[in-house]
Amino acid sequence: MEYEKIPIHLKMTLTIKEAAEYSNIGINKIEKMLREPNCPFVLYVGTKKLVKRKEFEEFISKKLII
Repeated sequence: MEYEKIPIHLKMTLTIKEAAEYSNIGINKIEKMLREPNCPFVLYVGTKKLVKRKEFEEFISKKLII
């Protein structure tokens, strides 16, 4: 069974690579942001880190400098 590819803007969570493509922020910078205490947009699935898309968008929209 093959799944249709879901557009990034419709996904609930993104991989770090997808978040980098979506936001035009580098992978290393996103990884650093995810390691910050109380990061509002990190979701742990086991040891894997995902980015909560809506929270990530809100976080970025409120920032002048990252």
